[in-house]
Formats: sequence, structure tokens, C-alpha cells
Amino acid sequence: MSSLHPLFKAVATASSETELRLRFMDGVRDYFGIQRWGIYLLDSQQRLASVDVVGVSDNFVERYEQFGKSVDPLLKYVLENHAPTHEEIVLPQGTWKQSELYQRCCSGYDHEHIMTGPIVGDGNLIGTVHFARVGNKTPAFTTHDLVRLGAICTHFSARLAGLRQKSLVHNPYLKSLTPRELQIAELVAQGLTNAAIGKELWISQNTVKQALKRMFRKLSVSSRTEMVAKLGETF
Repeated sequence: MSSLHPLFKAVATASSETELRLRFMDGVRDYFGIQRWGIYLLDSQQRLASVDVVGVSDNFVERYEQFGKSVDPLLKYVLENHAPTHEEIVLPQGTWKQSELYQRCCSGYDHEHIMTGPIVGDGNLIGTVHFARVGNKTPAFTTHDLVRLGAICTHFSARLAGLRQKSLVHNPYLKSLTPRELQIAELVAQGLTNAAIGKELWISQNTVKQALKRMFRKLSVSSRTEMVAKLGETF
């Protein structure tokens, strides 16, 4: 089985939160025999802040948030233990396809096996990693898979914490912005429109517009360009 060290290095050398997410999403496919995977990051109020997914549609993410999250036994385990798990650990053997999560969300996507891992910061769950194998001939995840996912989540969590702390230390203006506002600022710096930012963060275009107004007041600026300049090279 291939070494995780290339992925560890890619995660450890990411220079921004966006780059960290992209490196994880691009690199993890080679290690777990997965067809679908994603990262869900939360804001300080434990609301969904950003989503990166491969192999599923936006409709699936919306359906999971609306109908699946509240009955997800894997998520409950990860919340309680800050450790990765898969469906054969938290459910009685052979009952995955009778579970509420499968019936509400996964049945239409052929998720034969699923595994979830934690992203943590300051002792709290600040995100999750989700893997799925599709097709009725795919093998279940193993204890070895759990160990490897736990190692990846540890590296991801540490790098994310380091990047966020570095941003705050290097630019005191960032301390006045909420985690959601920091995400918006990063996307503005990348040149995204309000509509594109809203799509990336799963919020409305008007929510982005109102957030930018608050951010301009906090930073005493009057334009997107001035805001990016004041935040410097943080992103």
C-alpha cells in the first residue's frame, strides 16, 4: 500500500487555506479506493462554511444538510470522539442500507460504504472529511483505513490551525473579521464575483453583499480593491 508521506508533505506546505483544501481534495483519491469524497468546514457558530466535493452534486450536499445530517450516526460518533469511523463500526452488521441516513440521502447515490473523519481546532470539531465507495462489489473500509484517515485528519487539522493563526499574527486587521468574513475576503482576493462567492460558500448573493458592507465598515475601506490591499498578502 502506498505511503501517505507525499500527501502529508503536500498538506504541510500549503500556503493558504484554499490551497490546503485543494491539495487534500486532489491528493487523497490515490489512497483509499474511493469514488466520492469531500471536506465540510464549519464556522464559529457550527454552521456550514464551505464544501468541497468530488463525485456528488450540489443537490446531494443540500439534501444531506436538510435531511441526513440530523440522523447521521457516523457524524454523531465523530462529534463525540473526534476520531474517524465507518458504517460497520457504528451500525449493527448488515443494517447500513436500512438506516435513516442511507434511506434519506445515500440510496440514490449507490453509497455502498462510507467513512467520516474529524477536522479539529481548539478542542472543537470544525469540519469533517467524508469518503464513499460505490457499487455492491466494493469492499468495506477497514481498521487500517481508519488509522490512515486519522493520520491525514491530524495533519490537515494542524496545518489549518497554523495557517489561521499565522494570518492573525501577520495582519491585526484580520482579528476584526469573523471566520465567514475571512473566507469571503479570501475569495474576493481571488477575483470572484458576489455570485461566485455565494455559490462557493453556499450562501445567497445578497448575504455576500451585506457581509462585504460590514467588512468595509470594520476595515474602514470603501472598495473591494482597498480591502484586499489592507489585508495584504494574507491570502
